[in-house]
Amino acid sequence: MRKEAGRWMRQVAFSGVLCALAPAAFAQSAPELPEGVVSHTVERPYDDVRFDMENAIINRGLVIDHVSHIGEMLARTGADVGSDKVVFANADAMMFCSARLSRAAMEASAGNIAFCPYVVFAFETPDAPGRVTVGFRKLEETGSDASRKALADVNALLSEIVAEAAGEEREM
Repeated sequence: MRKEAGRWMRQVAFSGVLCALAPAAFAQSAPELPEGVVSHTVERPYDDVRFDMENAIINRGLVIDHVSHIGEMLARTGADVGSDKVVFANADAMMFCSARLSRAAMEASAGNIAFCPYVVFAFETPDAPGRVTVGFRKLEETGSDASRKALADVNALLSEIVAEAAGEEREM
């Protein structure tokens, strides 16, 4: 009985070590993204995350102007450029605008047209099936006070969309 209790205690301790190391291992295996990219990596089927990303846009009354099938394009053109590397298992980017937020940004500075349309992305790599990264490139909040506020509002919208696609609770 005492021997079994000792074995059980060692198993519990070992499980605790594994649980403590798991977040670090997960963080290390998450893809490296450029500075200024806001992302969430989740363990869910790609199609579910992509569907949630699409709905997060549409349910806000926004229209998706274009879906760029980046993963398919790279797979289709690899041989044409002399590469056989499979970069993505799945990868898409969705482009859209918000009339209200875009107008505010461009009324503050016509040069803010450079930030439109807004883009959110989702991808899954072949070496990590079921681990999906969803995100966006954060807009630089620059210019006048009105411009900075308008661009911050766009960043907040994009952040809400990717958080929702990742399955995180939105604050209302």
